[in-house]
Amino acid sequence: MNLIKKYQDILLYLVFGVLTTLVNLVTFYVLITFTGLNVQIANVIAWIASVLFAYVTNRTWVFHSTAHTPKEIGKEAFTFTSARFTTLLVDMAIVWFGVQLLQQDPFIWKLIDNVIVVILNYILSKVMVFKDK
Repeated sequence: MNLIKKYQDILLYLVFGVLTTLVNLVTFYVLITFTGLNVQIANVIAWIASVLFAYVTNRTWVFHSTAHTPKEIGKEAFTFTSARFTTLLVDMAIVWFGVQLLQQDPFIWKLIDNVIVVILNYILSKVMVFKDK
């Protein structure tokens, strides 16, 4: 039981990370499959949807944010979005490499990309956004 409590943040992050990844992948898939949207534009829209979902779940259930005033929440949301923007650049580079450069399946490269981005997002959230006060 102590082991679960010790790694509770990581376990919850994995659960919500999987859900965030699903939001990202489903949005991406729907956009490129049913609308024919450009891969990078679909990627950015999927990113926006998943960042909104991730912020709410991470601040509430994973990192138990103590930000309560509009100013604190605004700063926290800005830092969270900035950190996620950094990993969006990594995300876009990976998708570009696999899809545009190697001419391979966008969905496979999106899966590969999500593994790397989830790890980076946890580190940035823990160190920069929801750090212990």
